[in-house]
Amino acid sequence: MERRGAVTFDDVNPADGSVIAQVCAADRGFVDEAVAAARIAVNGEWGAMPVRDRATALYRVASAIEARSDCFVAAEVADTGKPVALASRLDIPRAAANFRVFADLIKTAGIEAFHTETVLNYAVRKPLGVVGIITPWNLPLLLLTWKVAPALACGNAVVVKPSEETPATATLLAGVMKEAGIPDGVYNVVHGFGVGSAGEFLSTHAGIDAITFTGESSTGAAIMAAAAPTVKPVSFELGGKNAAIVFADCDFEETADGLAEAVFLNTGQVCLCAERVYVEQSIFASFVEALKRRAAALIPGWPMDTATTLGPLISKEHRSKVLSYYDLARAEGATVVTGGGIPRFGDARDQGCYVQPTLLTGLAEDARCVKEEIFGPVCHIAPFQDEEEAIRMANDTKYGLAASVWTSNLKRGHRVAQQMKAGIAWVNCWFLRDLRTPFGGAGISGIGREGGMHSLNFYSELNNICVKL
Repeated sequence: MERRGAVTFDDVNPADGSVIAQVCAADRGFVDEAVAAARIAVNGEWGAMPVRDRATALYRVASAIEARSDCFVAAEVADTGKPVALASRLDIPRAAANFRVFADLIKTAGIEAFHTETVLNYAVRKPLGVVGIITPWNLPLLLLTWKVAPALACGNAVVVKPSEETPATATLLAGVMKEAGIPDGVYNVVHGFGVGSAGEFLSTHAGIDAITFTGESSTGAAIMAAAAPTVKPVSFELGGKNAAIVFADCDFEETADGLAEAVFLNTGQVCLCAERVYVEQSIFASFVEALKRRAAALIPGWPMDTATTLGPLISKEHRSKVLSYYDLARAEGATVVTGGGIPRFGDARDQGCYVQPTLLTGLAEDARCVKEEIFGPVCHIAPFQDEEEAIRMANDTKYGLAASVWTSNLKRGHRVAQQMKAGIAWVNCWFLRDLRTPFGGAGISGIGREGGMHSLNFYSELNNICVKL
């Protein structure tokens, strides 16, 4: 529905600063209506629908996303500025895959049962009810569907608030839901901001039964406080200051390629990106040069150009933040190996939000640029002498989302990975995911786990039935 006279805000293309849409900001009354519609759906046709039928509906959603892939790609690229090649191979296919994975899983999800001579105990899985979903701007459709798909698979209805920076694909998904035959009220979208806007209205709403959020750690803390009075379950995937450890016996070229992707993918705007790279002393200088060559080979450009490999940051505000860290790094004594500024194009892209891919060395481990999440195309590279020192430095963080270990000695790879203070530790790879595995963070990087049965267990209530025989 659309409310006449509503306050609107600009949806801005970060590639050139142009306004691509006006977006209606949901007021408290609109959020109330969305929650009420979701409650009707979960108490009605959708909540009562047999599991196999719900799964079939989710398969239709996946197919409808694929059928409209070009529309989703265009919307995602316009909102985020990410290269079209990245959106086409990652964001949109993964969105469809999320629905298929959880449709498959809900059909085969088992239950606990304990049988003695006189008593039978078994569990039944029920929907939580209405789930509030608040998602970020870096991977808008991918991360939205990562939450919506398991929530719907479990029989819940959802009210989603996408980032105000990237409202388009969440809105397009509403049309796909309709086409796929998802009943009215199951999927609801409210647009707006955080404090004093749709985000706050949703997270404090008494009619919301659970909140799931991906984004900054400080925002997660605020949502947790807002949800506390009604003691609703929360699931948070938050920030990271992720470390990579590179041993001298690694496959040098493969590791340099892998870490170039880990640092620069999506202009460094991925919660899993590596911002701290620790390299064994004997190969330190040559590895820094290898990453420098790969940074220089990146092609900043128009997002819809298939040759572009580096897009803009999401907004001028975020660019100012990243540039302030570039300046801080210099003030803290860093050597800027490459980058550290703004590229110039001589056209409309100069009104956009581009920054140069940047490599830093020479900072102390207690420097702010080593401790604080920057969320841009930048990393600090530091040498280490031995395994013990590398593990100590990598784990010296309040975050704990991801890590990677690069070595040809798989025994050491297993040993070091298991010591990482991180929800996920890769060995000789990065960003490789099986959607059935647990995903989440330690420390201030999150609460709970998503993926596979871990998602289903969050989005459902397990009720025990005890029968005396």
